[in-house]
Amino acid sequence: MTRKQRRLTVIGGIGVVLALALGLILMALRDQIVFFYTPSEVVTKQVAVGIPMRLGGKVEEGSWKKDGQNNTFAVSDGKDTMTVHFVGILPDLFREGQGIVAEGSMAADGTFDATNVLAKHDENYIPKQIVDDLKAKGEWRPGEEAAAASGVLQ
Repeated sequence: MTRKQRRLTVIGGIGVVLALALGLILMALRDQIVFFYTPSEVVTKQVAVGIPMRLGGKVEEGSWKKDGQNNTFAVSDGKDTMTVHFVGILPDLFREGQGIVAEGSMAADGTFDATNVLAKHDENYIPKQIVDDLKAKGEWRPGEEAAAASGVLQ
């Protein structure tokens, strides 16, 4: 075996080992990967029931219904709206008109069953795509949102 052939054999062996390691890592992380969707993307991609995912958007005004720890509200991205069910205590910053991210999965009836809800008083939890859509429509007013969150505009 010449020097060039030995070098190619070693490089090929390292490539095989790296490919095997990458395959094992991806298989181990397969159950840990959670995709983020907006209500419009859920509709267009027809996300399967029971697949873990994150749903992001704004809580629609007048949609929040609370019965003990059972919460039902609608999340919208400006195009489509999705009903979310959550059992538990919502974050203190949760309110209608607020940007949220809900973790959970789709239910068989087409609603979203959330296991966790994240809310924040500014646009950090609103997907960039939704912010861009709101800005394009002229409905994005971050100054008013900040003032409403602090209690100035009431």
